[in-house]
Amino acid sequence: MDDSTLLERARTGDSLAIEALYRRHAARVYSIVRRLAGDEALAEDWAQETWIRVLRALPGFRGDAQFTTWLYRVAVNSALQARRWRERRAGQEQPLEPTVMGPPVGDQPLLRVRLERALSRLPAGMREVLVLHDVEGFTHEEIAEMLGVTPGTSKSQLFKARARMRELLSPVPVAATGEGA
Repeated sequence: MDDSTLLERARTGDSLAIEALYRRHAARVYSIVRRLAGDEALAEDWAQETWIRVLRALPGFRGDAQFTTWLYRVAVNSALQARRWRERRAGQEQPLEPTVMGPPVGDQPLLRVRLERALSRLPAGMREVLVLHDVEGFTHEEIAEMLGVTPGTSKSQLFKARARMRELLSPVPVAATGEGA
């Protein structure tokens, strides 16, 4: 079944249609919020919050945009709202020590770790645009709509994010480390 058929059935409360939509799109929703969160546990919470919001809003979805566009926008907005809430609370709570994660999945685990670390060092605006454009494939117009900025701002943030990533991922010269000479 295509999304539009599933969507119509899900709007009437058909649990099988809801489950089918979830199974079809859950991985991409998680991927989007994972990169925005920078943390797997947060991403799981934020993805779950996305689906709660989607299910609550589903009966009112008018279909002005594609379901996937709307869904991903809800995911981005949920992640951004959760981040803002978390940042407000950060001054009131003591952070826990980071936990040790298992080895990253992929062909080049060291590269993946370097990329994730570099990505986490980007300012939030740059990271959001870089992830949404280069990783998730959204256009600058879609990103502008999701983040409430202009397409020009999206392009500027992407340019700066790419430059910063090149800087963060460039090899460190031996002289800079104090070794060698």
